Amino acid sequence: MNQPRKPRVAVVFGGRSSEHAISCVTAGSVLQAIDPEKYDVVPVGIATDGRWVLESGEAERLRINGRELPSVDGEAAPVALSQHAEATDLVVHEASQPPRTLGEVDVVFPLLHGPWGEDGTIQGMLEMAGVRYVGAGVLASAVSMDKAYMKVVLAAAGLPVMPSVVVTARDWKSDPGACRERAETLGFPLFVKPARGGSSIGISKVHDASELDDAIETALVHDPRVLVEAFADGAREIECGVLQAPDGTPQTSQPAEIRIGGDHEFYDFDAKYLPGEHTEIDIPAKLEDGVADAMRELAARTFEAVGCEGLARVDFFVMPDGSLIVNEINTMPGFTPTSMYPQMWAASGVDYPELVDRLIQLALNRDLGLR
Repeated sequence: MNQPRKPRVAVVFGGRSSEHAISCVTAGSVLQAIDPEKYDVVPVGIATDGRWVLESGEAERLRINGRELPSVDGEAAPVALSQHAEATDLVVHEASQPPRTLGEVDVVFPLLHGPWGEDGTIQGMLEMAGVRYVGAGVLASAVSMDKAYMKVVLAAAGLPVMPSVVVTARDWKSDPGACRERAETLGFPLFVKPARGGSSIGISKVHDASELDDAIETALVHDPRVLVEAFADGAREIECGVLQAPDGTPQTSQPAEIRIGGDHEFYDFDAKYLPGEHTEIDIPAKLEDGVADAMRELAARTFEAVGCEGLARVDFFVMPDGSLIVNEINTMPGFTPTSMYPQMWAASGVDYPELVDRLIQLALNRDLGLR
């Protein structure tokens, strides 16, 4: 009698965005955590030029070494999803060799940060192919990726957000003076960031008007839409993880606080990912009575307001008077064992391998209908 095969999980990482390296780091951790006795795992890399390749999945190659960032091997054998009547297969196309199939794909674990991965694009492709996947669907991914539209949705749901204005590349080219005037109504200091981005890439803290132009130009390198946001004066930055239960209910983790050290004015790329004593972390965060509970409730409401699925990290500002403001929701947060999201869940009783397994199981039971 034939034994039932193990579910096949394609771990997809890399991608075309500026967060390519961080995606690789995340994939190295997840590939190590997936139980090979329970799942058949296939590492699939997306090179910076968009090519899909069959990666080795060697965790050591996918780590940050000093200041050297990892990347997908674009010269590896090309791989593609091939849809037929019964299922969707992974097919490898090697030079001078006939195509060979790796078998049916049951779940895709898309560990892609930023545009072309976290923004609903790959989710839409997987929906069309009829393949189950981990994490938020098309709409929730797109809304959460674009911080400007995210604020619109959250404000409409009655959730508190910081004041902001949007500067587009077209507006900046045609009337930079008007853009400056709108930005300056928020006061200084302020933050300028790509509307669709992450890992603190392209973000600047602007102390006065003399720094505004350079900050907008920097953000426009990464996205033609730029968010200029008021500074949360005196705020503490606290995060909360959300993990969907099997019945769809959003469960929340212990909140965590990141305190920035050294020469960092905010939680920038170097503070997040490069070696050094850049940050201190408190899990659980030291909060006044009732604030943690209120934050966890707001995190669950934020998750549901954007129609999220699977997982998310919701970032908050805790103002000096104890009030809470939603900074953003991240539908594919940093996911190495030392990232905030897994650390918060570890402190809440869900260790890293269990967290990965729960997300795969959620995806295996995902409804393939419209969402």
